[in-house]
Amino acid sequence: MPTTRRARLFSAILTVWVWEMGGDASAFAEAGPVAAVVESTLATGSDKIRQFAFDGDDGTFFTSKAAPGAEDSFTLVFDEPVIVKAIAVQTGKPDGADALASGTLETSEDGTTFHDAATFQKGAAKAEPGRRLKAIRIRPGKGDAHPLVIREIVVDSNPKVRTFAYPVEIVVDVTEAPEMKAWADNAARTCERWYGWINDQLKSDRYKPIHLIRMDLKNGIDVPAMAGGGRITGSVKWFKDHPDDVGAMIHETVHIVQRYHSRNNPGWLVEGVADYIRFFQYEPANIGRLNPKTARYDGNYRVSARFLAYVSEKYDKDLVLKLNRAMREGSYTENLFKQFTGKTVQELGEEWRGSLQK
Repeated sequence: MPTTRRARLFSAILTVWVWEMGGDASAFAEAGPVAAVVESTLATGSDKIRQFAFDGDDGTFFTSKAAPGAEDSFTLVFDEPVIVKAIAVQTGKPDGADALASGTLETSEDGTTFHDAATFQKGAAKAEPGRRLKAIRIRPGKGDAHPLVIREIVVDSNPKVRTFAYPVEIVVDVTEAPEMKAWADNAARTCERWYGWINDQLKSDRYKPIHLIRMDLKNGIDVPAMAGGGRITGSVKWFKDHPDDVGAMIHETVHIVQRYHSRNNPGWLVEGVADYIRFFQYEPANIGRLNPKTARYDGNYRVSARFLAYVSEKYDKDLVLKLNRAMREGSYTENLFKQFTGKTVQELGEEWRGSLQK
């Protein structure tokens, strides 16, 4: 067996052994950060969203709408198990108000069965599990008449668990179609998961995205979905007929993040960017076919998305980021294509069409 292959095999066996023993594998390999989701039996109060409890910012905090009951909990679930060295939870507002008088910090290896790890003292709890965990849970004690307030959860683990760089919560309203609640909840959680990625792809200096989005399903909507003013509105009929089309909600979430105000931004580019994120990052397998004979760079939606993907790959991988920044700042002109690629948008369009013919 070649030396390099033998070394890789030995490293893999050693890492597996360390994980099996519940030890710390950081000396052998440091994996990339693991994503997490926040779940709570308690509704969010005001705009103090769930993800504020795990965003690395001690100045933000989660607040429940009402005081917790005996069966209520707040849970941080990792996408995959990690070796957790230490956990620290601080409850209460930054001024110390509404801290937990009592409660339990629990841990779980499978995300289903939980065991006590520590009790809350003066609003805080700490534990050093030293083993692989899938989730941690906070269970408030009896006697707290105020809402649950969680200022920050800190997890020291290997691999690291990624905090929410762009905290968001999407609140669902299915009053007009209560039977769609499960579908809407799944769509909202999917868009929450992608929110950080979308913001990374469309970031710009001094831009701070909103952290509370409303998602409504309505009757009588003549388009699949639309977005504006921090609200996404979807058609009950469309999503009943097309339950797999969660991508439409990803598209509208992109519009929430774009947050353009200038009238100089061409519609084909605004929609093209949204579908570029949707079809070249979220669901590339669903972009469908394109007729090369009728394709135009300004053809809107997925057609323009294909054009942007071509130019990005060939000329400038940050093209969409740069165009988005200009549209958000109100400084977009067609000349930017020439500036970024050396060719006009019309020249690029003809070149792209030629590539489709081939």
